[in-house]
Amino acid sequence: MATLVTKEAPDFTAQVVNADNSIGEFTLSSLRGKYVVLFFYPLDFTFVCPSEIIAFDKKVKEFEARNAALVGVSVDSQYTHYAWRQTAPEKGGIGEVSYPLVADLDKNIAREYGVLLDESVALRGLFLIDPAGVVRHQLVNDLPLGRSVDEAIRVLDALQFVEEHGEVCPANWKQGEEAMKPTAEGVADYLAKNA
Repeated sequence: MATLVTKEAPDFTAQVVNADNSIGEFTLSSLRGKYVVLFFYPLDFTFVCPSEIIAFDKKVKEFEARNAALVGVSVDSQYTHYAWRQTAPEKGGIGEVSYPLVADLDKNIAREYGVLLDESVALRGLFLIDPAGVVRHQLVNDLPLGRSVDEAIRVLDALQFVEEHGEVCPANWKQGEEAMKPTAEGVADYLAKNA
């Protein structure tokens, strides 16, 4: 798998189930001007996947407050996505999550993003795309390893801080904490204060 960080996110047009349950066409580049958290998951009606999708849904307002759109993608059809959304979580579904789920039935999107496993399902890939359409962060987990939604928000906060202030964010940086000036003196000063 090649890294996409610093490169333009591969654009795509595909079938989608929208937050309002409508089925239609979705084009990634239609979200230019917003940050996009594009995440892949293996399959609908499985085990770890609903926990992630529901966890992202619980934080959707936090992403929206940061001018970020969530988009989920799997190799299922739009009809399977629709059925999964119509199934209550306590019965193995996800309920009516408030962001779109893209159908990648031909697996071309997962292939373009380098997360297709053995030509069958997508690994748990997450891509943070900036408003210009450039991938700024990517993370790929194996199938049994769920992601941290809070970490996705933390990285989004760090990216937005860097863009606004020109400083860099050290390890474990969180919104509201001190950052570093990108100079030798700035790093030395930060390390002296936080040793």
